[in-house]
Amino acid sequence: MSSETRQTLMELKGIEKRFSGVTVLEGVDLALYPGCVQALAGENGAGKSTLMKVLSGVHQADAGDIWLRGSKVRFTTPRQAMDAGIAIIHQELNLVGGLSAGENIFLGREPRTRLGTIDWGRLYRQAGELLSRLKQHIDPRTPVAGLSIGQQQMVEIARALSLDAEIIIMDEPTDALTDIETDILEQVVAALREEGRSLVMITHRLPEIFRMCDSVAVLRDGHLVHDGPTAALSENDLIRKMVGRELADRYPYEPPTLGEEMINVDRLSAPGVFDVSFSARAGEVLGFGGLMGAGRTEMAQAICGDVPIKGGEVRIRQAPVHFASPQEALRAGLVYVPEDRKQAGLLLEHSVTDNMSLAALPAFCGPLGLINAGRERAAVAHYIDAFRIKLRDMHQSIDTLSGGNQQKVSLAKALMTQPDIVILDEPTRGVDVGAKREIYLLINELKRQGKCVLLISSEMPELLGLSDRIMVLANGRISGEFTREDATQETIMTAAAHSEAATETVTP
Repeated sequence: MSSETRQTLMELKGIEKRFSGVTVLEGVDLALYPGCVQALAGENGAGKSTLMKVLSGVHQADAGDIWLRGSKVRFTTPRQAMDAGIAIIHQELNLVGGLSAGENIFLGREPRTRLGTIDWGRLYRQAGELLSRLKQHIDPRTPVAGLSIGQQQMVEIARALSLDAEIIIMDEPTDALTDIETDILEQVVAALREEGRSLVMITHRLPEIFRMCDSVAVLRDGHLVHDGPTAALSENDLIRKMVGRELADRYPYEPPTLGEEMINVDRLSAPGVFDVSFSARAGEVLGFGGLMGAGRTEMAQAICGDVPIKGGEVRIRQAPVHFASPQEALRAGLVYVPEDRKQAGLLLEHSVTDNMSLAALPAFCGPLGLINAGRERAAVAHYIDAFRIKLRDMHQSIDTLSGGNQQKVSLAKALMTQPDIVILDEPTRGVDVGAKREIYLLINELKRQGKCVLLISSEMPELLGLSDRIMVLANGRISGEFTREDATQETIMTAAAHSEAATETVTP
């Protein structure tokens, strides 16, 4: 049924929002319909998350109106929007690590006994039912701090489902999910659509828009530049509308000029990692594929000294190393850019300058240990320009930036240390299609400089498009090794799903 013949559930008219005098949204109109999945696309900083926060009561619009079921509304708190039947799943997880999955799902809305106490039996039973609906075998009594990021995302989704909301907003819901979990989410979205719910999905994964969404609205620099049926667009059409230009060659691969062996890992064992061996050379991008929980992040953490090594050896330029901390690894020229920028990569309440220069501060210090503020500002300004980071100024608090721009700061922070070996763990997570290409060009620049890049990615086209060789992990072990010529989605997925994790090597 077309939108013209359906009753509008919600309308946003002329929405405007400014922060510190900077216009983030201007004159945005958007309508939501029952039984429709609406995609909201755009580059990082385009205003997508801000618009949804206005819709859900996190922010209040400076101008414009919101109409819900034909009546004008104004939400001054998220609770008001929640009570009106609106649920939002934020891009950055908002869970309490010390509480159980069940407690997080019903936080502030715990079922009560007739005496007014929490009905723990009902809480955990209902939480278990919601998790089962998402095909998650998670004990609802498990503290969320002990769950993987993907499992935590599923707990967030379960919390939204527990609200029985008419309008469900999903901000990058699949960013931390495995392919299997993404398939499950697609089934849940389809079921919710059949129930007549209205869903809004913000995602940088363009194939998901075409698989899951009925219509797509595009924001660019705070303005709505397109709103129409998904079927009327091709992926290239959508990219053009998002970035305002053609974006050719999305995976700009450059053949390597290989140098000396930079890192050699021999039979490495650590928590979640078993008998892993590989080597990589200067000027090479060595990709690591595998399903979530395969041990890729654990391997990277062990190499850089973030977790203890139980067995095996790591050599850098042929010399054995045993790092007690990532700081020791950094001094040896190895830097690890973590997947979870919010928890492990950034100090969210500090400025862009403080975050970006933190690891490289010794380079800006004079003989007396005083920081040369001019040199620091010049270096930060260079990376802001090189990475096209969208911000008001370099003293801006980093928690006010979009998720993709935070990721760029996290990458710049690592590269400012001038490392020889760079481990990138999901470097484009939550990053728009234009910014992704900028990061890919940066990886090529690192290759030209003779750096050694270890690239961990769950995005198959990214892994295939950028890597010179690909290692695949399953159950903490190497299950496949492929040259660029031999690697395909099928061969990598076969190795990733290898239950026995037997080594399958294609000789370069």
